[in-house]
Formats: sequence, structure tokens, C-alpha cells
Amino acid sequence: MKFVIQRNRLVQAVNEVTRAISSRTTIPILTGIKITVNDEGVTLTGSDSDISIEAFIPLIENDEILVEVENFGGIVLQANYFSDIVRRLPDDSVELEVTTNYQTNIRSGQASFNLIGLDPAEYPKLPEVTAGKSIQIPISVLKNIIRQTVFAVSAIEVRPVLTGVNWMIKNNVLTAVATDSHRLALREIPLATEIDEEYNIVIPGKSLSELNKILDEGTDSIEMVLANNQILFKLKDLLFYSRLLEGSYPDTSRLIPTETKSDLIINAKSFLQAIDRASLLARENRNNVIKLMTLENGQVEVSSNSPEVGNVSEKVFSQSFTGEELKISFNGKYMMDALRAFDGADIQISFSGTMRPFVLRPKDAENPNEILQLITPVRTY
Repeated sequence: MKFVIQRNRLVQAVNEVTRAISSRTTIPILTGIKITVNDEGVTLTGSDSDISIEAFIPLIENDEILVEVENFGGIVLQANYFSDIVRRLPDDSVELEVTTNYQTNIRSGQASFNLIGLDPAEYPKLPEVTAGKSIQIPISVLKNIIRQTVFAVSAIEVRPVLTGVNWMIKNNVLTAVATDSHRLALREIPLATEIDEEYNIVIPGKSLSELNKILDEGTDSIEMVLANNQILFKLKDLLFYSRLLEGSYPDTSRLIPTETKSDLIINAKSFLQAIDRASLLARENRNNVIKLMTLENGQVEVSSNSPEVGNVSEKVFSQSFTGEELKISFNGKYMMDALRAFDGADIQISFSGTMRPFVLRPKDAENPNEILQLITPVRTY
């Protein structure tokens, strides 16, 4: 195998596929990047069995030659060494040649590296996800869905299914739900693609976080394919595979309160800033506990107290408060994560009592489930 390639395109592809590579894998060859060359271009693959990413670099793009191929073939190179080498090469082009016993020579300018590679035939095959149902979704919408839900997945693998985001597709509506049993994040969007079947899948939170880092706002839409306990996200020159989590996701609809005793209308950005300031002294507490108390004239007081450090209180003006007076405590980090999902818009927080979960929604939302955040209070009062 021998070819010359533009360094910037190689670096971009290496950066994309290394997101799927883990040093803790039980299959040694998966610590490497698989590189194959054919008459269409160069394909790089990285995988940790759960996530697999395939990046493609065509021979020619927009009348510009990206790759010049002398011999076809393949090789697997150690990802940590290969990625560091290509990022630091001095010239705009890179020549890569595989000789006997998988010895690989990488040349650029006056620099020359020799790496010992592995047989690409030993690399596990990527999952087959070709026959599944295809769904088109705008990338900006997908990025928002991920950003507004993935933070609420469980970090503890006691119940593995809660480390993922539950995606349900029914009546051409996609509902994404994440919960760690202390909080819940929900996002609902209508789909442009006509879908007859119903789907109920759980995508690992780690997979969605890595996908979100790769996705570029500039590109229009992404194609999703579901099949064989896998989901595939297809971009122009990139394939992102993720296995789905097994097990049934709990029915979260019964967690959302149907009646409220108090409603607070407030700006998410100003409330987030106040919670952030109160959290400065609450970090030492086990639950980062923040207290919220309603005052007269629509004001609310945000406070926290740390016996070893000190205390803080701040009065925040709301747009309105209706219903019963309120004293409630909650985890400050959970509240800040939830508030960030609303991009600084005005929100309505509905309370059902001091020890009942409370719900955050956009103010005057036509669809009550378009964006919903639920937080369970902490017992202090």
C-alpha cells in the first residue's frame, strides 16, 4: 500500500475516528486505526465495540486532488502514536507506505517515521446496518436534542439502561428522555420523515456526546438508520455507529406531576446566574444544596449555607409568582444543567409541594413536552 494525501484532511479524519478508540479495550487491535485505500479514496476506522466511526477521504473533491494512490491495501496503526505523528508533520502532504511485515513508513518534508503495523484482516468487521428504516433530521435539531437531554443520564452503571437516552418514535414524533432517577430531561420534536412503525430504543449517553462533538452546525441534515440493535448516523464522508442499550427503559410519564400548587415565571439566564453564584459556597456540600424561598412582590430568595465556609443569599426578581408560598431545596448543579437547556429564554417553573418533583418548561409553550426538565427536591426544611 502506498499513497500521498493532504495532511489537513488526514488530521481531520484521524481526529474524528479517534473519538471511538479507547485504551481500556479488551481487544488489543482496537487500540489502532484501520486505514484502507481503494480506487475511491482512503477510509479510516476507529472502534471500541460500542462506538465505531468510519471517515472517508475521496481521491478528488471539488476538482482538487486530495489523495494520489500508487498501491491499494490496508494497515492498522497504533492510534496514539499515529495521531500524534500526523498532527506534528512539517509539510502539507503526507506519504504513507506499507512494506513487508506491516512495516509502515510515514514521510512528510524531511521527517520520516517507521511504525510497526498490524494485519487489517484481523480488525473486527463493522456492524451491518443497511436494511433498517432511514430517518432524516436537521443537524441543528439533533445537536439541540442531545444538548438538552444527555446531561441527565446516570453516571452510575447500577442500572445500565439509565446511562442512555430513551428515544421513542410514534406518530411521526421523536421523544428523547434521560433520567438518573433524581432528575429528568425531555425533548419532543415532530419528524419530517413519514414513519409508519413505532420505535423505542436507548442510545448510550457517551455515544451521543461523542456524536455531538463531531457534528458541524454548517451541514444541513443527517440520516439515521436503525437495525440489528445498532443505530447508524450517516454524513457525507462519515459513518457513526453505536450499539443500543439492552433492557426496557422505565415509564417516565408517571413521574411528571399533573397538578401544581405554585408557578414561577422567571428568565432562565438571570436565574442561572443567581444559582451559579449561590453554588460558589455550596460546592462543599454533598448535594450542592441551594434553597429557594418566595418573598413578596414576585421576588424569590436564592441562598446556600456551608458551615465551614459561610453563607450567601440573593434576591431575584421574577416576572410573576402565583399559588402557595414556597420553601424548597434542590441540587444546584441539577438546576444549572436544566436552566442551560432553555438558552436564556423565559421559563415557567411549576411546583407541587416542597417534597414533590418540580418541572421547568418554556413560558407559554404550545406543546408542554417540547422541552421539559424535572428535578427532585432535597430534604432540608
